[in-house]
Amino acid sequence: MHRRHFLGVVGAGVVGGGRSLLGNAPDVLPADGARQDDDRFDRISRAIDAKMAEYRTTGVAFALSKSGASRSRGFGLTNIDNPQPVTSDTVFPIASISKTVVATAMMRLFDQQRVDVEAPVAQYLPGFRLADAAAAREVRIWHLLTHTPGWEGQLTTPDRGPATLEHFIETLHDLPQLARPGEVWSYNNAGWGVAGRVLEVVTGTTIGEALSALVLEPLGLERATSSTGVAMSYRFAAPHREQDGRTVAVRPFQLPANVAAGGCAMSVDDLLRYARFHLGDGSSPAGERLLSRASLEAIRTPRLRKNTSSDEMGLGWHLRTLDGVLTAQHGGTLGGHCLHVQLVPERDLCFAILTNHADGWQLNEDVAADILRTYEDIGLAPGQRTGGNRGGNERMRIHAEPLATQPRLDEYVGLYTRPPVGEVNVQVEGDGLTVGSGDGRYGLRFWAPDMAYATGPGAFPGMAVEFIRDGSGAVTWIRVNGRIARRVAEERGE
Repeated sequence: MHRRHFLGVVGAGVVGGGRSLLGNAPDVLPADGARQDDDRFDRISRAIDAKMAEYRTTGVAFALSKSGASRSRGFGLTNIDNPQPVTSDTVFPIASISKTVVATAMMRLFDQQRVDVEAPVAQYLPGFRLADAAAAREVRIWHLLTHTPGWEGQLTTPDRGPATLEHFIETLHDLPQLARPGEVWSYNNAGWGVAGRVLEVVTGTTIGEALSALVLEPLGLERATSSTGVAMSYRFAAPHREQDGRTVAVRPFQLPANVAAGGCAMSVDDLLRYARFHLGDGSSPAGERLLSRASLEAIRTPRLRKNTSSDEMGLGWHLRTLDGVLTAQHGGTLGGHCLHVQLVPERDLCFAILTNHADGWQLNEDVAADILRTYEDIGLAPGQRTGGNRGGNERMRIHAEPLATQPRLDEYVGLYTRPPVGEVNVQVEGDGLTVGSGDGRYGLRFWAPDMAYATGPGAFPGMAVEFIRDGSGAVTWIRVNGRIARRVAEERGE
């Protein structure tokens, strides 16, 4: 069938940037409640429709549960080259949201007295080594689950089948520390790979098998997997991005080999069921006790504050207090997919927004804020000290105004490194700071002490950039979009 004719049959046509098919599928009840009587869900759906047109988003799956009443809906297309409507059972990669699944599995082993999250990693991985032998002895399981092991985190690994994570931790032997374990929060996929290997060793299975046995299967998540082959056997939301002014599908597609850092996939219905579990008492839908109430609450209890930011970190969940209400959130980004799930435990609210476009994070950010305002009348306060990265991009300038008087710039200037990834050069240019060089250079504007955002052009406007001080008060680290580099010298001239 011709693509445009197909679109005319199933819903709104695709013209220019708009790709939304409002109400592709009828509302379903994926959790356990009756249909909500008010129109808030429909108002949010109309907002998604508008944001899809604004941001040229290919497809969206949205689900929300409030006080046990749950609804879900699909919008747009799974694939512009093979157009099918997104539905609530369309499978999306959930990318870094997978980390919360790993934390849930780890706490199941904790309840079974098979893992102690306070114990050193070396207790479970006797051959674990780093360049800093003391750090290798000191790093604990909870450091892995809170992004604080202290080493560079943006490390990838080739797919070696069942031996992937075993091989991956061997590549860390020469990895230097950027901070002591637990000292500085820095988004860290590599640490989650180590956590995944701990799960493998303790259970005697692969990471995919462990997550299925400990979390996905007991929760009855029928369209949840860490296998690309299985994910693609369902209606699947293909990744997309913008290229030369048009939307294109991203090929090839493969779920990440580091499953623990971001290799799961599921439908929005299953993701909502999973989120509902985290609002419950630790029991599965079938009544099986999966987690003690104490362990379930520990996962979303603040374990540390993210340094300069007022944001906090639980075990896997990123925590933020809005108008006195604690929220737990995780996003995900995967080369053509942007995903979001959020819990508001004390209000018995959870929701998920899944997109299959590289720029979908903007829709996620806007719609999540709209949901919190519409359902709970909560939101970021002007200038609230938030920052970093919770699995997806955030624009600080949405809620923050530049300081009328910018701080002394000389104490931030310098060369910061993050081996083996690279370096960050901060220097004075005119009356402000710039970061990087060439086409990648961008300016900074401070909106709070030690907290700035990018002004472009080499980074998206509003990207969080934070400077972190050591115990003596000296600026020692820069954190760019959630990842730290350590200061080693004065800036390098251009």
